[in-house]
Amino acid sequence: MERLNKLYLQNCYIMKENESLRKKAQLLNKENQALLSELKQKLSKPSPSPNPNPNSCNPSGSKP
Repeated sequence: MERLNKLYLQNCYIMKENESLRKKAQLLNKENQALLSELKQKLSKPSPSPNPNPNSCNPSGSKP
């Protein structure tokens, strides 16, 4: 009988720890999905191409 009580308590502890780990895994997965989405947004935006001639819009070179 004492052995059954010990096994029962161990089982309860394992189930509690399992639930805690499941919650942590869900939080990490949510964070991972958010980071992945952010990365995909950054990669899908076209990067601005550098203007080789900064005065090309104003041929005189003077500021408007």
